[in-house]
Amino acid sequence: MEDETLTAAASGAASERPRATIAFSARDLLNVAIFAVIYFVIVVVIAMLGVVSPLVMLLTLPLSAIAAGIPYMLFLTRVRHAGMAALFGIVIALLYLMMGHPWQSTLTTIALSVLAELLLWAGRYRSKWGAIWAYVVFSGWFAGPWIPFFADPVAYLQRSGSQAMGEDYVEAFAEVVTVPMVTIMIAATLVCGFLGALLGTSLLRKHFVRAGLA
Repeated sequence: MEDETLTAAASGAASERPRATIAFSARDLLNVAIFAVIYFVIVVVIAMLGVVSPLVMLLTLPLSAIAAGIPYMLFLTRVRHAGMAALFGIVIALLYLMMGHPWQSTLTTIALSVLAELLLWAGRYRSKWGAIWAYVVFSGWFAGPWIPFFADPVAYLQRSGSQAMGEDYVEAFAEVVTVPMVTIMIAATLVCGFLGALLGTSLLRKHFVRAGLA
């Protein structure tokens, strides 16, 4: 009986495609705001473990993509308006900009949010795999804050907040945080983004069925 109910709900939800207008409802904006803040807090809390050491920072940042995948995938089940995923990413980009992330990171996050939106659109907002790959692409924003580092590692270290952590931390940062290590960390984040999306869809299976995400 429950399966029949879920199937009927999925059929009804599948017929309710996200609208293509720019007139967001109050509910649309509220969903974007709530889930963006939840996503932001999860990533920030896990990233704070990096104060222990630069190595811990490199190890924990990818893991945040797994944990944050759950609220992101739940957010996608609430999408009833084209453009909501892109708006979600814009909110995230602005939040991190206010925290001091470089402008390159802001532009990268917004661009990847738009690309994630296009992937959702290609799946008519009802493709489970479209949602999964949208999150993987969006998780690429983790590379944004490191763009200045790739451009000039020495200048990055001089400007970064690690200076406030003390001389020992700065020395460890310079030794551990290298271009190859950061590249590996970013690649690991994308893999963890995929795992986070799979975890989210598994935990939220009933929500996906009700939303018509096949």
